[in-house]
Amino acid sequence: MDPLAAYPSLEFDRPAPHVLRLTLRAAGKLNAVSSTMHRELAAVWQTIGADDETRAVIVRGADGAFSAGGDLDLVIDIASDYETRLRVFHEARDLVYNVINCPKPIVSAMTGPAVGAGLAVGLLADISIATPTAKIVDGHTKLGVSAGDHAAIVWPLLCGLAKAKYHLLLCEPIDGVEAERIGLVSLCVPENELEGRALSIAQRLAEGSQPAIRHTKLALNNWLRVAGPAFDASLALEFLDMTGPDVHEGVAAVREKRPPSFG
Repeated sequence: MDPLAAYPSLEFDRPAPHVLRLTLRAAGKLNAVSSTMHRELAAVWQTIGADDETRAVIVRGADGAFSAGGDLDLVIDIASDYETRLRVFHEARDLVYNVINCPKPIVSAMTGPAVGAGLAVGLLADISIATPTAKIVDGHTKLGVSAGDHAAIVWPLLCGLAKAKYHLLLCEPIDGVEAERIGLVSLCVPENELEGRALSIAQRLAEGSQPAIRHTKLALNNWLRVAGPAFDASLALEFLDMTGPDVHEGVAAVREKRPPSFG
């Protein structure tokens, strides 16, 4: 039995030998991450890590978008129900650490909206590629909660504390060109080159010395592990904020397509 069959909300194919491609798809929702997808996206990296057939991974979104982040129904469930909040807290932590600890190199291919849990994978990938029209935004503070699902562990390392604070405190969007300029992503390529470039890089990784590549990733990701306590604190603060009133106003504002009015 294919172990990846345990993750039905995620799509998989193998575009080249030893290359696994994971596609996020939620039709009509810009690939927003549902409760089921969130759980599977957190756990799948351990299965991929143990898969002998896979040497490199590509993560992309379907239909011209990467991911619009967490489904708003899931956000309200987190805010309203303790058991859901506890479960998703652990899933969010596992998602970040499982991507970091996955021994296989990960390549992300981002275009369109790249937000929330999807963005966590996109920016924690070992090589991140964006198009000029990618819209990268950490929308947490606009939603009324702390930027907790990945930002504290990786943004300051990638683009520096000053830029991280500017974009995270204000939820200021950033396109692929600017993201490459400040070091938030590895590469910015034209839209029509995104899939081919991601596959070419994944093939090079799959054809290289596997111990050398995996051990280099292991060593470099110690920078992220050192930032683990800051991430753990940010995630705890996000879920503390989920118990407050602002998140309900934040969700209502997004649904009603208006600026939030926080007290």
